[in-house]
Amino acid sequence: MIDDYRHKGLRRKLVEEVRSKGISDPRILSAIESIPRHFFMDSSFVEFAYQDKPFPIGSGQTISQPYTVAFQTELLQVEKGCKVLEVGTGSGYQACVLAFIGARVYSIERHHSLYLKAKELIAHLNFHSRVFYGDGYKGLSTHAPFDRILVTAGATQIPDALLQQLKIGGKLVIPVGVGATQIMKRITKKALEDYQVEEFGTFRFVPLLQNKV
Repeated sequence: MIDDYRHKGLRRKLVEEVRSKGISDPRILSAIESIPRHFFMDSSFVEFAYQDKPFPIGSGQTISQPYTVAFQTELLQVEKGCKVLEVGTGSGYQACVLAFIGARVYSIERHHSLYLKAKELIAHLNFHSRVFYGDGYKGLSTHAPFDRILVTAGATQIPDALLQQLKIGGKLVIPVGVGATQIMKRITKKALEDYQVEEFGTFRFVPLLQNKV
């Protein structure tokens, strides 16, 4: 895998584009500048890797738009050492961004081919994220509770299992909606069965599926 001066230059331009859209966390901007996004994409899309757009990665899934990755990550308010569950590993790019800014990442993917590919790539890049094959709707109860949970697919409702696996004081960021678009929500667990819900605009994600695994 080659990461040359041209790729690095394109990433710097991408950082400025994402910054211009309102992302200000320097750790996230540094992650976007440092992580070779083209490594996570099919060879036929490599030339487009540093456009601020989503692209297909197989199995009906996409690698999210860099701005969306940055926006969700910023909403999550990750502190160094935070134990983070990512639901929907996909290409593995988001997991690497989280690891770069200091999270202890646990990521789950329901598509076996994507799981295998992402697990290998994340290890190759020396990001110490643990990747699991399973149903994201169910979370990872054996590794719960989590300080943060990030869902990278559109859910029709907030899975109860994820709420239960969130620590008190923890935050869940998830796009929720029926149809083509979803509302980005951040849920803060104030106490058992006491949640604060905030909304942050409309996005478009592939659907969060369940019960295949």
